[in-house]
Amino acid sequence: MSPAELAGLADWTTPRQQELFAAMHPADQRHGLDVVASLRAAEYRDPDLLLAGLLHDAGKGRTGVWPRVAWSLGEAYGPWVWRWAARLPGMRGGLAELRVHADRSAKLAAEAGCSPRTVELIRNQSAPRDPELGPALLRADEAN
Repeated sequence: MSPAELAGLADWTTPRQQELFAAMHPADQRHGLDVVASLRAAEYRDPDLLLAGLLHDAGKGRTGVWPRVAWSLGEAYGPWVWRWAARLPGMRGGLAELRVHADRSAKLAAEAGCSPRTVELIRNQSAPRDPELGPALLRADEAN
């Protein structure tokens, strides 16, 4: 992540939110910044939505690359991929982390002082409940 991107976060996030972002896996940091960029390119300016885009994967922790690949494949091709992948050595724990990452991310966001609206956007990122902002977050997430 560039120094300019890091400096820019200070303009619209709190120190606690910056700490949460800094604790995220570098791939999740990059993804969060890309999601925010997509939302802004689509002319979304709602601060709750942008913060949800930035932090929506904070709960993935340090999950390795192979569980992430299996998770993505399962999202694209169905849960049979996860059942198969969970049989491989070292995969079960990572897949379990990814299964609950939205709830964990929402909890971490709440602890970092995010608004209830941001927390709910994060919690429901895969099945949006907010009729306007939820689908926008999902589209930006899937595009990145």
